[in-house]
Amino acid sequence: MNPAKSPSLGLSLGILATALLPALASAQSSNRYEGKTLTGDWGSTRTDLFERGIAFRGDYVGEAMGVVDGGYGETGARYAQQVRVGMDLDMGKLAGWDGGAFHFTLNDRRGRSTSVDFVGNRFPIQEAYGGQYTRLTELSYDQTFNAGQSYYKLGYYAMGNQFGLHSLLTHFVNAAFCAHPLAMSGNSGWYNYPMARWGGEFAQQISPAVNVRTGWFQVNPNLGGNIERNAFRPFVSGTTGSLFPVEVTWTPAKGSRYAGVYKFGGYYDTSRVDKRGLDTSPTTGRHGAYVLAEQRLTQESADPSRGLTAFAQYMVSDTDTAQIKRWYALGGVYQGIGSRAQDSIALGYVGADINDRLVDARRATLMSGGVPTDSPLYNLSQAEELFELSYSFQVNPWLMIRPDVQYIVNPGTFNYSGTDNAWAVGVQAKVTF
Repeated sequence: MNPAKSPSLGLSLGILATALLPALASAQSSNRYEGKTLTGDWGSTRTDLFERGIAFRGDYVGEAMGVVDGGYGETGARYAQQVRVGMDLDMGKLAGWDGGAFHFTLNDRRGRSTSVDFVGNRFPIQEAYGGQYTRLTELSYDQTFNAGQSYYKLGYYAMGNQFGLHSLLTHFVNAAFCAHPLAMSGNSGWYNYPMARWGGEFAQQISPAVNVRTGWFQVNPNLGGNIERNAFRPFVSGTTGSLFPVEVTWTPAKGSRYAGVYKFGGYYDTSRVDKRGLDTSPTTGRHGAYVLAEQRLTQESADPSRGLTAFAQYMVSDTDTAQIKRWYALGGVYQGIGSRAQDSIALGYVGADINDRLVDARRATLMSGGVPTDSPLYNLSQAEELFELSYSFQVNPWLMIRPDVQYIVNPGTFNYSGTDNAWAVGVQAKVTF
């Protein structure tokens, strides 16, 4: 059997890596990083460098996910991973530029896709899959000023780390919950980690509860997707336009028992692109708007970190150019399970409606091909949906293990196929170096 196609290979590698991690912890030593990272404090060298303004960081994400029913009708598993390393320079300590910092990050992804091989759905079952190679993902400078009320950032980086970010959703494994609505990047030149572009932004704290952020970012398809040859070519040609995002963040009752985070945002992409559907003539401009919300609902009096936080997302995009017409999500995360204060359980639902113009065009293609109008091929689904349940087991400060179950409804929606609903199960591991 070809090892690359063995259904159990990914799961076996994930289990093996997890079993070996505790043994590697013996590399730890002392001071600031002792017990908080896998590699420890490097004999106090790491803390000494941090105090001088040089901080090193690194992490690993491994995901072994398998399909046990539905999809293409074949069961099996695939493994994907991401390794990220970087360095942050505190320019206040190094050069007296108080509030300034340089950031450098490299990202490496490897492995295979459970969605591609077994389901064919739009929502990637593994969030660590996509662009499976080593790439430069950040070279930037940021600065806070005006007593911390103002901020700007410039350079080559992933704009999704700054805009449209819903960090509570990192408790899930499927990329549909991976901190951003997929409609953002699916419908425009918006891009998320690990894809970087040139850009800049400015943020201002208007009041204790209101922050406004806006920016400009390059739109260049040659820097995205799976174009490995451009992984270290940040100046490659191919710019099609500019993307201008704006986002207002409202944090009512911040620091209180029932704190909330609400983000209201939108973007305009100046690129000239083909319309979707029967009319594919070129048009200028793509746009969308979104609301991201999370609200603390309960809090245990003995431990404020314990309790239930609910979340919701809603996004619409212009029908001339969008693939995903409407995006919506709902769910919750409960932290503090029994005696394990750092463990959490997450349950979520997400759906995406396909643009009606794409469905109409597909039906027209079937008719022109002579397919009878009573054929089941005309009964195309209008939305892909996902239900996901995960449990995050915080083994220690640097190791988290996350068993996960996903149920994908209408996985053939965006491929115009009648693929069966699918069940996927597996495990994700996260390690901080």
